Amino acid sequence: MTESLNFSAIILAAGKGTRMKSDIPKVLHKVAGLEMIFHVINAAQSAGVSHTTIVTSPIQVDLRDNILAKASDYNLTMAVQEQQLGTGDAVKAALPLAGNPDKVLILFGDTPLMRPDVLQQMVGDSSDITLLGFMTDTPDGYGRIICEDGKPIAIIEHKDADEETRHIKLCNGGALAVNATLLPDLLNGLENNNAQSEYYLPDIVRLAHAQNISIGLVVCQQEDTLGVDTKTGLAKAEALMQNRLRQKHLDNGVSMTAPETVYFSYDTQIGPDSSIEPHCIFGVDVKIASEVTIKGFSHLEGVLAETGVQIGPYARLRQGTRLGAGAKIGNFVETKKAQIMEDAKVNHLSYIGDAYIGEGANIGAGTITCNYDGYDKHLTEIGAGAFIGSNSSLIAPVKIGDGAYIGSSSSISGEIEAESLALTRAPLKEIEGWSVKFRMKKTKTDEAKDK
Repeated sequence: MTESLNFSAIILAAGKGTRMKSDIPKVLHKVAGLEMIFHVINAAQSAGVSHTTIVTSPIQVDLRDNILAKASDYNLTMAVQEQQLGTGDAVKAALPLAGNPDKVLILFGDTPLMRPDVLQQMVGDSSDITLLGFMTDTPDGYGRIICEDGKPIAIIEHKDADEETRHIKLCNGGALAVNATLLPDLLNGLENNNAQSEYYLPDIVRLAHAQNISIGLVVCQQEDTLGVDTKTGLAKAEALMQNRLRQKHLDNGVSMTAPETVYFSYDTQIGPDSSIEPHCIFGVDVKIASEVTIKGFSHLEGVLAETGVQIGPYARLRQGTRLGAGAKIGNFVETKKAQIMEDAKVNHLSYIGDAYIGEGANIGAGTITCNYDGYDKHLTEIGAGAFIGSNSSLIAPVKIGDGAYIGSSSSISGEIEAESLALTRAPLKEIEGWSVKFRMKKTKTDEAKDK
């Protein structure tokens, strides 16, 4: 049914978020590397909304600017709720910008765990108003959904509920799907005779029932509706999201020996038959192909790894790292903006930044690319099959030809021809008996100090 409907979303984000104890707007706090409000926007987009309106307060200029700066791919507008008069008033502020949909999906910007399939069920329901609810044995604090003959007839906020109502375990999940032609009149019928003196959006259910408007109910998991308004709640949302992401990757054929120790970003992509050892962290923009091994305690962000790559343990791969098929990155290696081609190896204790490493090249232990001069970054180019000896410093801009050898402990700049040997070590100088004389001198000095 959703395919034939045109529906838009209104996302409420005008709350002050004072309980977060942060200068960052509440809905811009991140879960799995993505701002909470974009989790909600993405869920609505995945459910098929044609247009989204975000409701903010007049003082939330930075919030509006931040959302719009990252929302170029969305059909999205911003509405301002001039006074904080409740959720019903917030939706009313968005209506002029909501377009002409068949249904309006009303969501909250601090619910990052909302699933697209739940929203599709809501807009696909044939009722004029569809509530989202969940069952819980600990309903304190939640609005209760009142049913009659199995159909919802009202939502009563916890603060306004009597003792009998507070024993109800069916709770309000917050989201609503409403027939767009009925919504304006329902909002205009709201009153503020409640504990907060606000216009409660859930009260439109009672108004709809009084007018014999059809009301439906979609029941979801409680975690889908989780609203975040404290740092404790943010941590809880992160834990729940990580469990979802771990299960998704396991279901897609990724092996993890200790999934509970691995942390993903919302956009992490990993191919089947890849394996992840314990205590790995994936930042945003990581794409891993199939049959890749990531050993323990590795940290990846902004990485593209092709088939058969091996990474870690204790590797840190930063933004712009590109690993060709069969490449190997070993322990205590850091890379940044580095293109490491097929079968190349950086096995241990190295920093490779702003670099191109050709096919089959070998980078010895302790090698570093000296890419920054205090003002600009410079490129290191290492040809196919080149061998870089241990403890070498490659002072960019530098270009090392195919098959060239760099002697250990060399400092190299400029250009090294293909198939040549380059080294900068000073000649060995040996002074026989020097250490004996040195120790005797120090012993006499120490004895003089003791007198």
